Amino acid sequence: MSDGQDEDGLAAAAKRFDNAMARLDQSLSDMTGRLQRLKRIEVDTQRLVQERARLATELDKTSARAKRLDDSAHEVSRRLVEAMETVRSVLAKTE
Repeated sequence: MSDGQDEDGLAAAAKRFDNAMARLDQSLSDMTGRLQRLKRIEVDTQRLVQERARLATELDKTSARAKRLDDSAHEVSRRLVEAMETVRSVLAKTE
């Protein structure tokens, strides 16, 4: 081989090496971006899990309160029926 061919081969090898390094840099940059997005997704997921737990606790408390109110409404209704029956009974006796 002649010196010109050696230089051409060396220049071609250097160009391939530079291209490979540029692709590696781009791949590294892409991977870094994906890792950052993954970390943001993990943080968002953790926040959603915490929010879900908070909402579940709130729902449990609200459901328990709704049950107590429903039970109270039934008791009030029962007492009203008893009171109305008592009033009817008293009115029937006076007639």
